[in-house]
Amino acid sequence: MDTHQQDKAMRGEFRAMLALAGPLVLANLLQMAVYAVDVIFIARLGELQLAASSLGVAIYGLMLWATTGLIGATAPLIASELGRKRHSVREVRRTVRMGMWMAVMVGVPAMLICHFGETLILWSGQQPEVAHNAGLFLTILKWAVIPAILAALLRIFVSALGRAAIGTVITLLALIINSVGNWLFVFGHGGFPAMGLEGSALSSVITTLVMLGAYIIVIQRDRRLRRYALFGRFWRPEWTRLRTLFVVGLPIAVTVLAEGGLFNGAAFLMGLIGPSELAAHTVTLQLAAIAFQVPFGVAQAATIRVGYHYGAGDRAAIARAGKAALIMGIGFMGLTALSMIIAPRLLLSIYVDPDAPQNAALIGFALQYLVVAAAFQLLDGAQAVGAGLLRGLQDTSIPMRFALFGYWVPGLMTCVALGFYTPLKGLGVWIGLAMGLLFVASPMLWRWSRRERLELVAFETV
Repeated sequence: MDTHQQDKAMRGEFRAMLALAGPLVLANLLQMAVYAVDVIFIARLGELQLAASSLGVAIYGLMLWATTGLIGATAPLIASELGRKRHSVREVRRTVRMGMWMAVMVGVPAMLICHFGETLILWSGQQPEVAHNAGLFLTILKWAVIPAILAALLRIFVSALGRAAIGTVITLLALIINSVGNWLFVFGHGGFPAMGLEGSALSSVITTLVMLGAYIIVIQRDRRLRRYALFGRFWRPEWTRLRTLFVVGLPIAVTVLAEGGLFNGAAFLMGLIGPSELAAHTVTLQLAAIAFQVPFGVAQAATIRVGYHYGAGDRAAIARAGKAALIMGIGFMGLTALSMIIAPRLLLSIYVDPDAPQNAALIGFALQYLVVAAAFQLLDGAQAVGAGLLRGLQDTSIPMRFALFGYWVPGLMTCVALGFYTPLKGLGVWIGLAMGLLFVASPMLWRWSRRERLELVAFETV
């Protein structure tokens, strides 16, 4: 292929990646807005309720991230089946069907962990009043676990089939429903009782059920999606495929647990340092998480694009997809880092009033944390896209080991050492988070760059 053809192929890959990543990014941002609505309403209940919701969401989020990470194994498998083209309808149907089985199998234990959330939070040494409120919050929120996993699975399906915009529209619907639900149940409008923190949890459950129902309706009504007959004979087992999903998906889930465990564990560390530090951490992490949705969406698209080319056996296309994804993901995070340095108070005003006297301590801590958050934006984008590219090659086991070591050895050790044995306290915890990202992003990108030598793409070039 000459230079002109290579440039043309690269531009085509950029367009294809952007067409897929765009709706995924927008859906991710809308999903963050759904979560942000909860924080905005709960923050107005007081510092205690915000701290309790932070710990509750830490447990729920960790369970949801791990289980949806496991379900994420369907993305590269579906993409490679589409890339091979032969019998793709049958193969994709079987993969999604076993994904549904897996969603229920892992969702039930996750619900049980949420049910005993208060006990787990007390074991971590948190204040009893905060733990009690978090437990009540989780008792309701646990009912959203399985519907959320199934909705994530169906979103992967429609995205891999080129209908990623469906997920965007459904998530927009969820944002509207959750906003109305919080308004009705948290403060007791429209004749409903004021349920406070528990009202926000109820709103989340209703929102998740509506999302799942919307996906089912759309898939049944869309001509191209309906031909896969996902819900026909869903009781039929495909044991080999289920085993493959676990083999590919379990390392993804462990990787997500390693990352989510560090970041959510930081909330527990902050709770031990003080409630103002925890509240500041919650708000700052929300801002960082919003920025992360862009490279996360690019990573999701990269898994599908690389998986498709992997199924087709096209080395050159795999390389182009990787280059496009890295430029998009890391480039955007450079912009978010700049915004956190230039306008930190403006960003914080999304959640709290930075000029209110009662928020003085929270804002002071949050401004310190944002400096570190800006520093690790590039690292966060790099590790997310790097992991997504490797998943497209169905390479998940070694990246899992990178994540376990990076997040839990240099990452957690730095959090604890600087947070509890130096005057840095909360700022030291955030430096530890950045250290964990550094030790994960670097080997992920190294492994992607050496994919040929490591024989991760061992097939004949098309």
